[in-house]
Amino acid sequence: MCFDIVYSRTPVSLVGGGDCTPEDLRRARALAPKVVAADGGADVLRRANVAPEAVIGDCDSLTSDTRAWLETGILHQIDEQDSTDFDKVMRHVRAPLLLGVGFLGARLDHQLAVLTTLVKRPDRRCLLLGGADIVFVCPPRISLDVDAGTRVSLYPLAPVTGRSKGLHWPIDGLTMSPDTRVGTSNAATGQVHLNVDRPAMLVILPAASFERIVPDLWQCSATWPARA
Repeated sequence: MCFDIVYSRTPVSLVGGGDCTPEDLRRARALAPKVVAADGGADVLRRANVAPEAVIGDCDSLTSDTRAWLETGILHQIDEQDSTDFDKVMRHVRAPLLLGVGFLGARLDHQLAVLTTLVKRPDRRCLLLGGADIVFVCPPRISLDVDAGTRVSLYPLAPVTGRSKGLHWPIDGLTMSPDTRVGTSNAATGQVHLNVDRPAMLVILPAASFERIVPDLWQCSATWPARA
């Protein structure tokens, strides 16, 4: 069930309990001051002395110190075990853009689950920041403000076709899928324009691109509907 625990007309930062440096948190909050924690992400916020709007998850990772630190009514415990804490946050926070930190790095299985959730909930536009990369689901069409030579990797999680301008190796006429053809380590020749036919293409760029890509995603009018 998708009901809104947090609703915002401006971007919201999501914080997970994975790898999250103080600089990652600072960069996200500079663009999205409202913060929501996914379960153990509340421990990250307590250590940074940043009060969340809400903490959402099954709460099996929260320390007793963090529980005591949280204000009354902030904790929203969802006990079902059929989804990850990242999925729980994604389906209960509505904003024009979600900026996630603390979800990349650390355990590979956790990262794969997070990337799967991005594709599972394409109507909840989310940009994840990690130590080396940013990643998001490509909208139906988007223009990206990147410099020539910037690494642009396209990784499909299901069969996807599309068109591109501004890539060293265009994707026009290609059917991409995880078990046949992927598009890692492509490069921009200037501003990049992408069109894809379904919400299954991950766009992966250097972490240094974070601040430049946030406006591109926030202002992009082409959106995916929620999955049935």
